[in-house]
Amino acid sequence: MNKGELVDTVAEKASVTKKQADAVLSAALDAIMEAVSSGDKVTLVGFGSFEARERKAREGRNPKTGDKMEIPATKVPAFSAGKLFKEKVAPTGDEE
Repeated sequence: MNKGELVDTVAEKASVTKKQADAVLSAALDAIMEAVSSGDKVTLVGFGSFEARERKAREGRNPKTGDKMEIPATKVPAFSAGKLFKEKVAPTGDEE
């Protein structure tokens, strides 16, 4: 599913226009990106959490030449799925 398809689905489920759904979805994604880039953790209960994580410096290899090289430490965005999301994707079978 791409962003356009997500906008269509949100518009249908929320009974709003596609333009309104696109504006709200874009604003929400922008807010999440701004918060995470400034060091905050964004938690959406049942869905998951977005945060910035430190990646340590490490040794790598140039795939073209095979030479060793140092890959510098950096921050990367990370997502951890919440319990409800995990259960939706992989039901445990406890529910009958």
